[in-house]
Amino acid sequence: MKADIHPDYHTIKVVMTDGTEYETRSTWGSEGAVMNLEIDPKSHPAWTGGNQQLMDRGGRLSKFNKRFGGLGL
Repeated sequence: MKADIHPDYHTIKVVMTDGTEYETRSTWGSEGAVMNLEIDPKSHPAWTGGNQQLMDRGGRLSKFNKRFGGLGL
């Protein structure tokens, strides 16, 4: 294996959106750096089950439904 080609792997602190924090090892930043998350599994709709509204104003979805809407079982 070649020498000096791997990034520095060190300990950082991750702070979640609700203020909880934990330490992990990463190549991000430098030793002892703090990563403040803007989106995490506790606040993102993909993990919390938030409802996303699909807004379509005569675009692709409307064309698809117009063309294939009658094919349902």
